[in-house]
Amino acid sequence: MDALLIVIIVAAAASAVCWILSLITRDTSWVDRAWSIVPVVYVWIFVAGAFADGDGSARVVIMGVLATAWGARLTFNFARKGGYTGMEDYRWAILRGRMRPWQFQVFNALFIIVYQMTLLVLITLPALVAAENPSALTVWDAVFVTAFLGFLVGETVADQQQWRFHQRKKQAGGTLEPGFATTGLFRYSRHPNFFFEQAQWWAFYAIGATAAVTGGAGVIGGAVNPTIVGPVLLTLLFLGSTIFTESITASKYPAYAEYRRTTSMLVPLPPRTRAVAPQS
Repeated sequence: MDALLIVIIVAAAASAVCWILSLITRDTSWVDRAWSIVPVVYVWIFVAGAFADGDGSARVVIMGVLATAWGARLTFNFARKGGYTGMEDYRWAILRGRMRPWQFQVFNALFIIVYQMTLLVLITLPALVAAENPSALTVWDAVFVTAFLGFLVGETVADQQQWRFHQRKKQAGGTLEPGFATTGLFRYSRHPNFFFEQAQWWAFYAIGATAAVTGGAGVIGGAVNPTIVGPVLLTLLFLGSTIFTESITASKYPAYAEYRRTTSMLVPLPPRTRAVAPQS
C-alpha cells in the first residue's frame, strides 16, 4: 500500500480517537497528547515505504532519526508537566468559557481536531519528498541537519529554563516576581521554545527540498515545493497561539507590558532599552 495513503488512514483514525475521547472526557487536550507522537510515526512510515520500494536513502533515514529526537524530547517535556495525567491545556478551558457549548464543539471538531491533526501530517511530508527523490547526501544536508540539531538544543535549553522557573515559583507558594521567566534565553525572546520548535520544522522542510533539488527539480518544485505549506501553517498556528497566550499573561501580570516592549516575541534578539525622554 502507498505510504502516503497509510499515513492518511492512520491520521484519520488518530483524529477520530482524539475527537471521541474529547467528547467522553470533556477534555480537549487529546491532540496535545498525540502532538509529539504521531508525526514520528508518519515519518517512519515514509521511511519504510521508501525501502520497501527500493528507494531507501541515508537522507530519509536521517530525517526519521531527527523526527524521533524531536518527538522524544517534546514527549518528555510534556510528560513532566503532567500532560499525560489528565491535565487539560488551560487555554482550552478559557475558550470554552467564552463560547456557547455548541460553538466550542464546532471549534473542537474543526480546529483542535481537523486542522491540527492535518497539520501534523503536512509537516512530515518533506520526508515523503526525500523518499521519492533518493540521492547522495550533499553539503546542504549537513547544513540543514546541523541547523535542526541546533534548534533542538535551543528548545531543550529554553524548556529547561522555563521548567526551573516554574519549579521555583511553585516552591515560593505560586508567587515569584515578575510572574514569568525573563532570564536566560527568555531575555532575548518571550517565547524562545516556540521559535525553536517552528525552526526545526523549517529545517526539516529544507532537507526534503534538498532531496528534490538533488533529484533534478529546480527552484520551483524543488527548493520551493508544495510541502512548504506545512511549516507555513505551523508558523501561523504558533503566531495565533502566542498572541492568545500573551493576552492571558498580560491580564495576570502588570509587568508583562514592559517585558513585551523590551523583548522580541519569537526570534531571539538583543533586548530593547527604554527610550530616554528628552529634557527641556
